[in-house]
Amino acid sequence: MPTGLGGAVHTLGRVAAAALAVRALEKRYGRIQALRGIDLEVGEGELVGLLGPNGAGKSTLVKIACGLIRPSGGSATILDRPAGSPAARAALGYLAELFRFPGWYSADEVLSLHQKLAGSSGGEGERAELLELVGLGDARARRVEAMSKGMQQRLGLAQALVGSPRLLLLDEPTSALDPVGRRIVRRLLEELRGRGIGVLLNSHLLSEVERVCDRVVIIQRGEVVAAGRPEELSRPRGVEIELAGGVRSFPDASREDAPALVARLVGEGERVYGVRALAATLEDVYLQAVEGDTS
Repeated sequence: MPTGLGGAVHTLGRVAAAALAVRALEKRYGRIQALRGIDLEVGEGELVGLLGPNGAGKSTLVKIACGLIRPSGGSATILDRPAGSPAARAALGYLAELFRFPGWYSADEVLSLHQKLAGSSGGEGERAELLELVGLGDARARRVEAMSKGMQQRLGLAQALVGSPRLLLLDEPTSALDPVGRRIVRRLLEELRGRGIGVLLNSHLLSEVERVCDRVVIIQRGEVVAAGRPEELSRPRGVEIELAGGVRSFPDASREDAPALVARLVGEGERVYGVRALAATLEDVYLQAVEGDTS
């Protein structure tokens, strides 16, 4: 879905407010500048991965979007409403990394509590739908203390969806999940995309971000240091060709050069057993972007 920097998303000939629009956002804590003029946008039905090392400013950005703290400069809006306003909060769902539910509550009771907190009138139907959506349809009466960490994580996702928010802020939503649980969450995120819900996903699992996100934003020391679609951020890293005598590398070649390289080698009498075009992974891009703090 095409997005611009003007706080709007163009869909089917109409202009709609971005789910989240951050413009020149700054935050200072005394002499410490946590955010240094960040621009970031999440469109309707768009999944954006937010990456960065500890202390990069990710948590500060999320807290401003939630209305928990005020920026020192710039702006953050949710559906064109100032972050922290009643209208913005009503459009927002949030899953913290270190959340806790009362152990004696059942899954149904957890969602009922959050319906009251969010002012949702969805009732039993909404609770049943959300539990089914996250793969807990058969665990409605199960108490939190009897759930695995993965089940609790999925219950957390369900509570974030109470009240039909238009924007979700998810902090490490797959950190406690096994591969099956991660697949369930990936399917859920695809379902949310289809419903037009924008998602800002903060995760250290780069492979998951690369797999599910439409765009990625990498921040470092309060600034955006890289942004784009995962495939745009990747770069060619040459071509490897497996021959009878071993693997030959062509570091300056691209995928488009591979047929000509193979033809040349065959013409020289070589036997070709395999060809592999190399590209930088999201992990490579991330480490290069933040290596100033990881060296």
